[in-house]
Amino acid sequence: MTEGNVPPPPPPSDPTPATSLPYQPVGGSGYPGPYVGPEPDKDSKMMGMLAHLLSIFLGFLGPLIIWLIKKDSSPFVDDQGKEALNFQLVMLIAWLVGGATACFGIGLIIIFGAWLCTIIFGILGALEANKGNAYRYPFNIRFVK
Repeated sequence: MTEGNVPPPPPPSDPTPATSLPYQPVGGSGYPGPYVGPEPDKDSKMMGMLAHLLSIFLGFLGPLIIWLIKKDSSPFVDDQGKEALNFQLVMLIAWLVGGATACFGIGLIIIFGAWLCTIIFGILGALEANKGNAYRYPFNIRFVK
C-alpha cells in the first residue's frame, strides 16, 4: 500500500452494550442522554407521568413535590421529576419575560407560546413516562442536575 492509501483502523471493541451503561450526560453539552437504569415499575411510571401532568396545572410546584417525595426511591422518577422541574423553571422564566414585555405586545406572544409549550410538552411527557420511556423536552436548561 502507498502512504495515501492506508485503511482506517478497526473500530474499538466495547464488551459492554450501551444499555448496561449508567445514566450519564452525553458529550460535554450537559444534556443528559437517554435514561439507562432499572426498568420502572408501575408506581414509578405513574409518578413520572404525574410529574409531567401536574406541571400543566401547578407549574414548577407539581414536579417539585413529586421529585422531592420520590427521588430517593425510584431512579426513573428522579430523572423524570428533574426533567419536568427544569422545563417548568424555563417556562417560568418565559412567563416572567412575557409579563415584563407585555406592554410592548411581544410579551403576549411569549406568554401564549409558553402556555402552549407547557400543555403540549407536558402531555407528551406524561404519555411517554406512562409507557416507561424517559421523556426529554426539546429545549431545556438543567438548573437541577
